[in-house]
Amino acid sequence: MAIILNEVTIDELQQKMQSGDMTSKSITQWYLKRIEDIDKAGPKINSVIEINPDAVAIASTMDAERKAGKVRGPMHGIPVLIKDNIDTGDKMMTTAGSLALVGNKAGKDAFIIKQLQ
Repeated sequence: MAIILNEVTIDELQQKMQSGDMTSKSITQWYLKRIEDIDKAGPKINSVIEINPDAVAIASTMDAERKAGKVRGPMHGIPVLIKDNIDTGDKMMTTAGSLALVGNKAGKDAFIIKQLQ
């Protein structure tokens, strides 16, 4: 990619998606690869507990909305990492990093998640 994504601003990403130079899907895939390369392989930082299995599909939906002329707001199509102590009403667990909470899935999104969406 022509842009260094680990040093880019949200405004710059929005400009790239608006111009068609990038898509939410391509950005999401880049960050997923970076997590794999640094967090799971390489130095194995292990800072990311779980990846949303629907991340690429959600990004594709955001791209389709943008193409149809619907942009939800300044975070539209921007992938975001959420701490594991914030409820997300999806396939993700909310464990706060505790083995005692493994398998805990929230019934609905926390307020901050609704605001991000």
